Amino acid sequence: MATTGMVPADAAPFALRQAPGELAEGAAKLAGEIGSTGVQALLAQANRTAVRKGAAGALGTMSPKPHEWYAFDAKDQETVDWYPQGLTGGEDSGEVGVPVFAVSWYFKPKAPVPERGIRVTFLSPSTLKYQHVLLVEAKPDGSYGPIDIHAGGIAWYGDLLYVADTTRGLRVFDVNNLLDLRTAQKDLGDDKRLGRHGGRFHAYGYRYVLPQSDFWRLATPSGAVFSFAAIDRSAGPDLLITGEYDVDGPTGRAVRYELAGNKIGPARDCFQMGAAKIQGAVSQGGTWYLSQAFDADRNGRLLVTNGAKLSARPFPIGPEDLTVQGGRLWSVTEFKNRRVVFGVSL
Repeated sequence: MATTGMVPADAAPFALRQAPGELAEGAAKLAGEIGSTGVQALLAQANRTAVRKGAAGALGTMSPKPHEWYAFDAKDQETVDWYPQGLTGGEDSGEVGVPVFAVSWYFKPKAPVPERGIRVTFLSPSTLKYQHVLLVEAKPDGSYGPIDIHAGGIAWYGDLLYVADTTRGLRVFDVNNLLDLRTAQKDLGDDKRLGRHGGRFHAYGYRYVLPQSDFWRLATPSGAVFSFAAIDRSAGPDLLITGEYDVDGPTGRAVRYELAGNKIGPARDCFQMGAAKIQGAVSQGGTWYLSQAFDADRNGRLLVTNGAKLSARPFPIGPEDLTVQGGRLWSVTEFKNRRVVFGVSL
């Protein structure tokens, strides 16, 4: 394991510019026609049920086990089409009012199945109920299409979900535009179609869609990568964290931006993380937590540093993005039949 810890680096390659284009117009048009709902209302009728301390195979040889974990249902465990990646929660948002996790997934199609893009899952740790929502790119004509990205990280601040777009920056989704297709029509349309066709809305059978409303893009083609995302509310000002997965060496970087309402400020600082294969990073006060993953049969590690060196703690197989909720550190695992949201002590 590398022992260099978090080494200061140049933040300039991560400079962002706001570039909404016609996204806000398209999202507003859809919300006006379909009508929006809220996260609490969605959770109240969520159609899937997680299993508390299920899919224990995700833990591998981890000891001690996580404080708590929630497994997705059998259908979501078995699918080879969708893979969980990003994790955030209601405490990151500060606006939801109920305990909730949000998990991003990317679609990995096999021909002849068309690209379906990305989705976010809202999960209640209180009731274990959860619901998938398809994330879409709205068009000014009132239709929408898929978003073909990896969605490796997700962060929730206020009403905005920031989703990592590996080579471009951060896509933004306003949860005020969370749309329930059943308010616009009696059924969910054709489960093999997406968009608006013949005056009806289709979303591959999904009941809920959430259109992208904004975009923070790289200011210049710098080669910076956006592999994960997180929120740090521990010290003030509030910070948005993102950074790079580096498969070969300890050169991946993590960067922090100051947040002010719905605006991302200039990059505050940047660090090389000192370890390869980092899938998630979050800071709390003066301490950094890094999620390190290997393969589908090998436990990952939690790397912790508040100085020059990294120390390692046990972690499950396939850990991804990180968030802090309820005074604990949470992550999500991605591999088939080993898909859980889990929490450990800070």
